[in-house]
Amino acid sequence: MDPKLLDILACPLCKGPLKLSADQQELICKADALAFPVRDGIPVMLEGEARSLSVDERLDK
Repeated sequence: MDPKLLDILACPLCKGPLKLSADQQELICKADALAFPVRDGIPVMLEGEARSLSVDERLDK
């Protein structure tokens, strides 16, 4: 994913920063404990498409 795009994207719920997962398949919002999928290089920033982070993922810094 283009780093410039990542710089301007924000969580649609809290407007907080997002972090690209290690496998580059999800954008992570630590504040809301949600992971938004990235499909074919396109972030899907819909609350209904996001998954909740597991307890282990929430604790992972």
